[in-house]
Amino acid sequence: MIFDNRLIFPPINHPRRILDCGCGGGNWAVEVAERYPSTQVIGVDISPHLQPLDLPDNLWLQIDDLNRSFTFPSRHFDLVHSRLVASGINRSRWTSYIRDLVRVTKRGGWVQMIELNYNTQSDNGSLTDQHALREWSRRYIRSLEDLKDLRIGSRLGSLMTAAGLVEVDTTMIQLPLSAWARDSRTRQIGASNRPNVHQLLESVALYPFTQRLHMPEEDFWDLISRARAEADDLSLKAYFPL
Repeated sequence: MIFDNRLIFPPINHPRRILDCGCGGGNWAVEVAERYPSTQVIGVDISPHLQPLDLPDNLWLQIDDLNRSFTFPSRHFDLVHSRLVASGINRSRWTSYIRDLVRVTKRGGWVQMIELNYNTQSDNGSLTDQHALREWSRRYIRSLEDLKDLRIGSRLGSLMTAAGLVEVDTTMIQLPLSAWARDSRTRQIGASNRPNVHQLLESVALYPFTQRLHMPEEDFWDLISRARAEADDLSLKAYFPL
């Protein structure tokens, strides 16, 4: 909904091959394969348990680690799609990862990348460093900073240009944490996103907070409870930059 039902942003017609990096549960790859039935779509992810059972005939899912060099042929895909892999890609891998994306893309093809910035923001500036959402962001980024670059989204454009891509365009979109927006479309996006936010605040942080930061479980659950309440507070107008 946040992308107005657009799966592919670049002007691409009749693609022969599409690569989806970090396909997760396969939702994007399945939709693309169904929309382009004559296109060969390949999805790659490290977690086999996420893969759906019923796949379109033109979709193949592979289990692989994106931190390793790609084995796909050079100039093979019309579109390479990478989405929400910041928590999986090693900090030291990003430059070579984007070079791999570029290498396997055909001349005249496109690379499309989407990443979430976990540094919570407020549309009206009311969110301060004393709020639980900001504390959650600081702790989450710090808990993995030696391994992952969770703010890579702001650097994707320069990295893509450095890797040899041209016509690089970057856009920041507000992903609302709840239904605080005035316009009905964005308000509906926030309402739909609310349960995802509640789950994300807990699921991605439980291990790094308690095991890497050695945060007591009682303190962890207190922070999650307060962060969820703030995400639901319409007056804060909280969002993740996307």
